[in-house]
Amino acid sequence: MTAVGTPVKRRPAGSPWLLLAPSIVFMLALFGWPVVQALISAFTDDSGVSLAAWERLFGDPYFVKALRNTLLLIVIVVPVQLVLAVAMALLVQARPRFLSGHFYLWTIPLAVSELAAGLVWLSVFDSRGYLNSLLVSWGFSDTGVQWLSYTNTGTMLLAVVIAEIWRATSLVFVIVVAGIQMVPKDFDEAAQVFGASAWQRLWHVTLPQLKPSLQVALILRTILALQAFAVAQALTGRDFPLLVGETYQWYVNLQNPAVASAAALVVLVLSLATALFYLRTMRQREAR
Repeated sequence: MTAVGTPVKRRPAGSPWLLLAPSIVFMLALFGWPVVQALISAFTDDSGVSLAAWERLFGDPYFVKALRNTLLLIVIVVPVQLVLAVAMALLVQARPRFLSGHFYLWTIPLAVSELAAGLVWLSVFDSRGYLNSLLVSWGFSDTGVQWLSYTNTGTMLLAVVIAEIWRATSLVFVIVVAGIQMVPKDFDEAAQVFGASAWQRLWHVTLPQLKPSLQVALILRTILALQAFAVAQALTGRDFPLLVGETYQWYVNLQNPAVASAAALVVLVLSLATALFYLRTMRQREAR
């Protein structure tokens, strides 16, 4: 009883777990059980516990190339996308003319599937694509450039990087725009009153307030970059292998679920390790 004599309503025991139960069941069904199946497949064979799938995976020359290409893609694409997304969000915050047009134009790639995006950029970088047509018509080349030739690893990487930046920067942009709307304008106005330049306001006022959104965007985009596959597959096939692409190759084309499961587990471990590394690094900086 309270001081005025009204009974106190007790919260039913276990109610938070009841609310979480659908999400837990969903995660166990769509994430937990496939992981268990992958572990069983990767570490067993007909004779019992075995590391044969891992030996075959690590002995495959494509695996080392796929790991290198995936990490290289992350190192190049993720920082560029973060910088572009922040710049685009600041432009939206400035409220230019035709603001809605800018916003919708930049978010169009969100509605395009990875494979469709890869096919779009294939029409650009193909030997008879739009880019070579322009180079030949403007006199910069007689026959064009073999952008997607297996002998030109650098141009293949460039093509995949450009396609990935175009396809996925809009995702980071939406996250940053949502975060920048939460930054109080009073802080920026106060900095202007005290004579802070635009760069000082960005570095000391806006970016610190955007830290939570940037953290989410960084973790999410890195994990998604580890899972990149369809764009590179459409552009280069297996000439520019990626980790998820190797999972597909082993499962579909080579008909070896055990090695495919091992490759998928490598992607899972890298994703979890990357997320934990980011979280720990950010918490250590906040504690200082």
